[in-house]
Amino acid sequence: MRRAWHGVRHGIRHGADRIDAATPADRDRAVDALRAFAILGVVMGHWLVTALVADGGTLHTASPLQHMPWLAPISWAFQTLAVFFLVGGHVATRSHASARANGTPYRTWLTARLSRLFKPVAAVLALWTIATTALLLTGTEFETVRTLAKLALSPLWFLVVFAALTAATPLLTRLNPLWPLAVVLHVDLLRFGLGAPQSLGWLNLAAGWLVPYTLGAAWTRGELERRRSGWVLLIGGTAATAGLVAWAGYPASMVGVPGASVSNLNPPTLAAVTFGLAQCGLALLLRERLRRTMRRPLAWTAVAFVNLSAMTIFLWHQTAMMATTATGLLAGHLPGLHTRPDGVVWVAYRLAWLPAFALALTVCWAAFRSYEHGRPGRPGRSRVVRAQRSPDRATPVRARRV
Repeated sequence: MRRAWHGVRHGIRHGADRIDAATPADRDRAVDALRAFAILGVVMGHWLVTALVADGGTLHTASPLQHMPWLAPISWAFQTLAVFFLVGGHVATRSHASARANGTPYRTWLTARLSRLFKPVAAVLALWTIATTALLLTGTEFETVRTLAKLALSPLWFLVVFAALTAATPLLTRLNPLWPLAVVLHVDLLRFGLGAPQSLGWLNLAAGWLVPYTLGAAWTRGELERRRSGWVLLIGGTAATAGLVAWAGYPASMVGVPGASVSNLNPPTLAAVTFGLAQCGLALLLRERLRRTMRRPLAWTAVAFVNLSAMTIFLWHQTAMMATTATGLLAGHLPGLHTRPDGVVWVAYRLAWLPAFALALTVCWAAFRSYEHGRPGRPGRSRVVRAQRSPDRATPVRARRV
């Protein structure tokens, strides 16, 4: 056993060394690390604060934040979408500038940017079309089917917003983040302070995420290189968020809570945006430390793997949780999986279920990762590693992209 374990460790280290050596020297690994942390933060957040409660023959959603509001800091740690939009804005503006310099037409550039974003969506839609049809035909209650389909397809709203901002990148490269921030401020003043229709808040779905996206563009322009910029965003965003929660009546949770009159995320509120500014500031401050950490082959290999499978992980993590929940029903109502999330005991059991969710997600990844990986040679994608020959083999290491 000891010899076998030594062989496994040697194989892992050898593979990590090969990936590390095949990574272009000029690649900013901190960008990939931030993207990976943002994706995994969303996944962990959903797994921790979304519960499917079995009530008779019906499944309905619930949240531990509804019963235990003191758990709101969980949402502060795992609501990481602002960091994803920060990185997305930085990478897209840099990619567009490179495409223009190389004479690549806008349409070709945009097609390349969006193809890998939406290609895995077809698999999700196909599977859930079949699944919902089968569930309805077998007599499953409509409310249960609706709950499951809504959870499975909820990540798609993010892709629509991200795709729209990506398409508008040429118009956003010089936009000051203060402009969309001002839109969010005025929308909230109108709907919360002056009694305007709540539907007005949906303007913030674009304006709210424009703030970190345009911060990413400012990063590309070199305007956020000084550490002072990160500190201003972190301290200013934290202070503004604390003030809005303490004195302006905004919820402490940075994700939606069932039954709450106001959601900070759906659509984004001013508190969610200022919280995102604080997160972006922290991300900028961590860049140098992440660059040093990513020089370690094992750490970089893990980050590269997440980036290569980012859309598969994001699109299928809810399905993995629901598949585990549905399978568990065969054994009855299991604590932390089908029970009401109303106490610390539920939290302890839910933490114990996380490895099962991860295993189910691994199965989804193995089944659907091919939908995410494009053909070599397409423009508009940055390489994680180069194609190169292994030092001890005659076959090349396959180039992978993000």
